[in-house]
Amino acid sequence: MPEMPENMEQEEVNVPNRRVLITGATGLLGRAVYKEFHQNNWHAVGCGFRRARPKFEHVNLLDANAVHHIIYDFQPHVIVHCAAERRPDVVENQPDAAAQLNVDASGNLAKEAAAIGAFLIYISSDYVFDGTNPPYREEDIPSPLNLYGKTKLEGEKAVLENNLGAAVLRIPILYGEVEKLEESSVTVMFDKVQFSNKSANMDHWQQRFPTHVKDVASVCRQLAEKRMLDPSIKGTFHWSGNEQMTKYEMACAIADAFNLPSSHLRPITDSPVLGAQRPKNSQLDCSKLETLGIGQRTPFRIGIKESLWPFLIDKRWRQTVFH
Repeated sequence: MPEMPENMEQEEVNVPNRRVLITGATGLLGRAVYKEFHQNNWHAVGCGFRRARPKFEHVNLLDANAVHHIIYDFQPHVIVHCAAERRPDVVENQPDAAAQLNVDASGNLAKEAAAIGAFLIYISSDYVFDGTNPPYREEDIPSPLNLYGKTKLEGEKAVLENNLGAAVLRIPILYGEVEKLEESSVTVMFDKVQFSNKSANMDHWQQRFPTHVKDVASVCRQLAEKRMLDPSIKGTFHWSGNEQMTKYEMACAIADAFNLPSSHLRPITDSPVLGAQRPKNSQLDCSKLETLGIGQRTPFRIGIKESLWPFLIDKRWRQTVFH
């Protein structure tokens, strides 16, 4: 029997030896995190709940037994915990369910990660701050205004109490390649922008820093890879886009990116009265990660064009710009 060529043998064993488990892998951020690790020579396994199959494992994070099994079976070196109830108004209306996912499940995951020596990255939020004194450094005292911010802060505490080597990564408002416009509170504005025959009120009070999920994903991978070489990488970190915009300004930038009119968009400068209370400006200071040489920022205009063009109603524009 002829000898097998060496390179064929080589291919058989070429499964990446670094393993990462991503929770919430079906969500906007989770999909980007999974893709980033997968494309950079990590063996990535994602788990989700409602939309998991066939690409990802179906795991209920509130089922401690199920969580234990996937972690013990897969033995990840890194766990990125993206799963959360992240809609402030839903949290206010379903506080118990939100606390179970955002706090209890996070604490349990931290415990399981510690038991096998895996590095856990817990995704948190700029909403742990009240927005009265930006920019916020990692060591500034959190003071959340709404229940969502409170549950994320409680989740941070649960993670760090159960796992001394874990990392908390606080991030702001996200956008990216959505499956439907409602998946991000940035992309959801596209319909209002496109239907220019109808005037639309847009918030021009809250200062935001829209951040592309692929940038956050890159930061997670860079953090994980640095940690593999340096065990002192742990604790709290901030990452954020650096373009300050209200939702009105984002909507105008979206209109401009697609050569659409914006005169029907109306800036509302009063603080919103409906729904959960929001911080006016919870800008995150990212210098701690930047000093470590970690980061990636996609300019908003480029990132938003990439994310939204499949949802463009006027197909003629697509042909002129992309062909």
